[in-house]
Amino acid sequence: MDSKLGAIMTANATSLEELSGRKIAVDAFNTLYQFLSTIHQPDGTPLMDSQKRVTSHLSGLFYRNAHLLEKGIKPVYVFDGESPKLKATEIERRRGVSEEEHKKWEKALEEGRIEDARSAAQTSSRLTEEIVIESKELLTALGIPAIQAPSEGVALAAQMARERIVWASASQDSDSLLYNCPRMVRNLSISGRRRVSRSKTFKTIHPEIIELDLNLRLLEVTREQLVDIAILIGTDYNDKIPGIGPKTALKLIRVHGTIEQVQTEKGIDIQFPYQEVRDIFLNPPPAEVDPPIWSDPDIDELHRILCVNHDFSRERVDRTMEKLKDVTQKTRGDSRQSSLSDFF
Repeated sequence: MDSKLGAIMTANATSLEELSGRKIAVDAFNTLYQFLSTIHQPDGTPLMDSQKRVTSHLSGLFYRNAHLLEKGIKPVYVFDGESPKLKATEIERRRGVSEEEHKKWEKALEEGRIEDARSAAQTSSRLTEEIVIESKELLTALGIPAIQAPSEGVALAAQMARERIVWASASQDSDSLLYNCPRMVRNLSISGRRRVSRSKTFKTIHPEIIELDLNLRLLEVTREQLVDIAILIGTDYNDKIPGIGPKTALKLIRVHGTIEQVQTEKGIDIQFPYQEVRDIFLNPPPAEVDPPIWSDPDIDELHRILCVNHDFSRERVDRTMEKLKDVTQKTRGDSRQSSLSDFF
């Protein structure tokens, strides 16, 4: 769930070429959900192997990350650990939505309503333990670090950016900024040509950079006040206050300063423990993080995971890796034929 802060934030367009040479911590769960919801058949059916096992996440991780590596970008994926207790309600809500949308998808398929099926499929994605394990294995085979966070992955990615272990964090979720991430990249994993929902038209999605300090100055609020704005419009840990959208929340906090003052002066009764929500963002548990190390892709392991286990085309996998090798050789100014172990 995005905190909906994007409606009031200023983002600057960039490109993968401009991000070349950057180390970027990727919100793994957020990215996997994106792949599961966008990589599918025209009727919303996810990509599957011959045994009916979902492979949308593997396709997204392999081809998208190969492309990022070609562009000289070094991603490191940060996976969620144990969620704060307050998130339990949101997790249950998401599970209920997913199950309900899955039923709608099945019904739409039976009735031949392809567009409705595709729409329902986008919100019925399920992130299983098996998908997480497979994703980590594939990233390791690509030579991309996969880090396990003690709690929220987005919080650890923000910490890594603050400590300059990476240049930025990457997520579609503006909550990154609430965790004091100085710089966030949006659309890193979904940039490119995308079909507009319920339309035959397409639009081009570009990566965007959102700078926290710049936005705080433009909005004329502090980071603590930004957190209060997010709480008013809803986060992963609380529902929104009815009747309050992003612009109204910004105005309220600008005028009154804090949620406490908004309650007192506007007579708004908040029933959830917003102080606890605030503390989650302002004081996330720190973690010891060693600088990530990128290694050589393991072509044999990639063949095993993708081609042997999940029926990916060996020719297409090899062609993708050859393209990556060719780009790396040109970057080095080296025309000799090298093995895949020479990639980095």
